[in-house]
Amino acid sequence: MGDIVTIRETNLQIRGTIETDAEGNQIARDFYHRIVGKYRAKQDVTTDFYGVIVARGNVVASLIPPFDQQH
Repeated sequence: MGDIVTIRETNLQIRGTIETDAEGNQIARDFYHRIVGKYRAKQDVTTDFYGVIVARGNVVASLIPPFDQQH
């Protein structure tokens, strides 16, 4: 298990978390701990829940939806 950062709204409501492993890979989870995306450091790509590349580079934090839009 790697480092975990909690992502919060401005009112301190938790939106989700990002876990980073020793190689720099990241997993983004929403408030309910569902995986919403991953960053693969070696390939330098961000993928969504389905494994589809959504960006070159690390934009995994942008995949965590605002708390009021989570179902």
